[in-house]
Amino acid sequence: MRFDICTLFPDMFTSYFSDSILKRAKDEGLIEIRIHNIRDYSKDKHKKVDDTPYGGGAGMLMTAQPLYDCLMAVKKINSGPVVFMTPQGKKLTHTHAKRLAMNNESLILLCGRYEGIDQRIRDLLVDKEISIGNYVLTGGELATMVVVDAVSRFIPGVLGDEASAEEDSFSRRLGGKKEYPHYTKPAIFEGLEVPAVLRSGNHAEIAKWRKEHLR
Repeated sequence: MRFDICTLFPDMFTSYFSDSILKRAKDEGLIEIRIHNIRDYSKDKHKKVDDTPYGGGAGMLMTAQPLYDCLMAVKKINSGPVVFMTPQGKKLTHTHAKRLAMNNESLILLCGRYEGIDQRIRDLLVDKEISIGNYVLTGGELATMVVVDAVSRFIPGVLGDEASAEEDSFSRRLGGKKEYPHYTKPAIFEGLEVPAVLRSGNHAEIAKWRKEHLR
């Protein structure tokens, strides 16, 4: 699956996508991530990408021209939907992330900044709007990392164990509930002991215990 990310701060993504599971997924060709600097498309001689909003108000808005030209350039190499990260968007859920992974071979992710973007870009080019929660961040970059991570987990081969995504919190197999407690060695730590049933080898009883302890 391909992710094209449009942002004013491309360096923010370097570290996160260069470690752990996502790095391995990139190296194995399971996902492809391309970063595009919106500022490169500004026609202003100072590469300005923001201006004051019509009607007044606090803060600045990202201007239409650099956003439009950047997205149009990316759309020539990525036929997937344009997704804008915004508090007004549809809240990202386990099911939503899975659907994005299953229904799209590629996504174009737009990171806003300042007080937001010119509405005309949303009207002309944005296909989906996604929120990761009822709070405001300084920009869409962190939200975009969350979306790429959450969606990538459902791409076959990205996780070492294919059952992992199907047994995560909020999955259908867990009835949409949160996972049961997990334990590993040693059996006793700081006076706290691993429940005996989990060490019993009785898989039926273990499954029953886990079901009873879903949160």
